[in-house]
Amino acid sequence: MNICVCIKQVPDIQAPFRIVDGRLQFDVERYVLNAYDASAVEGALQLVEQHGGTVEVVAIGPASVSESIRKALAMGAERAYHIEADPSDWDSATVATVLAAFFRDRSYDAIFTGKQAQDTDAGLTGTMLAELLGLPYVSNAVGMAYENGRLIVTRQGDAGREIIELALPGLVTISNDMNDPRIPSIRGIMQARRKPIEALTLSDLGLSHEQLRPRTRVTGYRPIPPRAPGRKLEGEPAEVVRELVRLLREEARVL
Repeated sequence: MNICVCIKQVPDIQAPFRIVDGRLQFDVERYVLNAYDASAVEGALQLVEQHGGTVEVVAIGPASVSESIRKALAMGAERAYHIEADPSDWDSATVATVLAAFFRDRSYDAIFTGKQAQDTDAGLTGTMLAELLGLPYVSNAVGMAYENGRLIVTRQGDAGREIIELALPGLVTISNDMNDPRIPSIRGIMQARRKPIEALTLSDLGLSHEQLRPRTRVTGYRPIPPRAPGRKLEGEPAEVVRELVRLLREEARVL
C-alpha cells in the first residue's frame, strides 16, 4: 500500500504573538510540523508497519519547509516531495489546486492529510483535494484499519462516532485525537539525511498564474472582544425562574 501524506509547516502556536495593525506578529520566528499532519504521518506509518507498503510525504513552501520534511522522514517516511513556492497569500482552494496537479499523474493507494492546519484552522484543503481528484474521502478520522483492500475509518461526527468503509484509492483527513505521533529516534534522524527529497516547481506542475489566484482573502485579525459580565438573579425560586425565562425570551431571544 502506497500512502502519500500532505504536510504543512506552521508557526508554533505556543510562541507569543500580538495583533498589530490587523496582522499577526510573532515575537519568535519558530515553525513546526502541523500537529494534525504529524498524526496523519503516524497513522500512515502504523498501517504500513502492519500491512506493508510505503509512506511518502509532500509539502509546499520555501526552503525552510525542509525542516518539517526531515522530521516526517525521521519518523519513518521513505521519500519526500518539496513543491517550492510561497503559499503565504494562498487560500485552501489554491493549495488544493497545487496538490491536485501534483497527484494527477501519480500512483497511490491513499492520500492522508491533517484535518486542519494550526495556523488557519480552516479544515478545507483535504476535502477540496478529494473533490478535485474525484476521490471518495472520509474526514476527521480518529481510528483506522485496513481490511480486504479497503480502509475501515472511524470518524468523529457531530452526533457521535461513525464507522465508514472507504474504497481505495481514497483520501482521509486525520484528527490529532487518532494517535500520539512518535518522537524520531537518533537513528531515524540520521537516516532522514540520506532519504531522497525531490524538488518541484509550480512550472513543473503546469500551473498558470490564474489557477493560483486565491478565491478568498483575509482582510485582517482583531482580538476576541471581552465577554459581557454575567447577571445574578436573586429572590424566591419561582420569581427567579420567571425572570430568567423573560430574559431568555426578550433579551437573549433564544426561546
